[in-house]
Amino acid sequence: MDTVLNLRSDTVTKPTDEMYRAMAAAELGDDVSRDDPTINRLEELAAEKIGKEAALFVASGTMGNLCAIVTHTHPRESLLCESQSHTYEHEVGGAAALGGLLCRTIRGERGFMAPEAIRQEIHDPEDVHVAPATLLSIENTHNAAGGVCLSAEQMKTMADTAHAHGLKVHTDGARIFNSAVAQGVPAADLVAESDSVMFCLSKGLSSPVGSLLAGPADFVKEARRVRKLVGGGMRQAGILAACGIVSLTKMVDRLAEDHANARLLAEGLAELPGIELDLDTVQTNLVFFRPPGDPDDFLQRCAEVGVLGVRFPNGQVRLSLQRHIAAADVKEALRRIGGIWPDS
Repeated sequence: MDTVLNLRSDTVTKPTDEMYRAMAAAELGDDVSRDDPTINRLEELAAEKIGKEAALFVASGTMGNLCAIVTHTHPRESLLCESQSHTYEHEVGGAAALGGLLCRTIRGERGFMAPEAIRQEIHDPEDVHVAPATLLSIENTHNAAGGVCLSAEQMKTMADTAHAHGLKVHTDGARIFNSAVAQGVPAADLVAESDSVMFCLSKGLSSPVGSLLAGPADFVKEARRVRKLVGGGMRQAGILAACGIVSLTKMVDRLAEDHANARLLAEGLAELPGIELDLDTVQTNLVFFRPPGDPDDFLQRCAEVGVLGVRFPNGQVRLSLQRHIAAADVKEALRRIGGIWPDS
């Protein structure tokens, strides 16, 4: 078979040559004791980039979201989140299992939760029958909505609604830099009203491992304790943080290439018979569509010609663009996918 084109996720990215060199040269220490100089530099850089007072290096986005949720809340309270959010659908129920929280979902419009919809889920905290809502989680970009971007104005609208009712706001910004690049704004502007934000280094930014959780210094101090609780004290993890420094200094602007390739792929797919694809949702590096027939059969036939994707709910398929997939690879993927139709 020709080269396999892996479009399953942007998590398949390998470290750059500069990252390998940075790992080899990294100064190391015990991060649990706060004496790993490379991690300390990464955390300072991350806080500066995202406009927060402090930051914490964690093993994954799921760990970062969990540390934020547990730090902001107490058991027997409610977490509000969008009904298709990653936190609710794809993080193994951590908020409930480890945070003791009731998750209340809000149906959004491409990730945006309207103020009235948020308010409907905020019940009287004095009512002894309810688990009072204390935290709103926002996702930007919103994965299940197609990798769409939420604007700074939309983010502020949701945060202001939550804050007006005494809730904290956490942003799952796993791909917040994709959102920032796509909109031409600083990432910090998108989360200016959020009390905390998590973002991933291991997706389009190409680090092998790791995410950052950022917020006020006292919040990060307590989140560090929660990270230890869930086994996130990684000792000489500066060898990984060295890659993160390269991610934040060298890999952000190039995300625009992935966005352009996603658009090229989406426009090509939209021309194939039976494909249902909303081009308006293709704003960053993710392409969602409904293939003709059974999605699992479609993905199997794609795999047989060396194009890998993943199935999502409601009969959708997702293809992800990342730095190992160039425009020429996109054209080759379209050629192969087009060839699986019986009448091709």
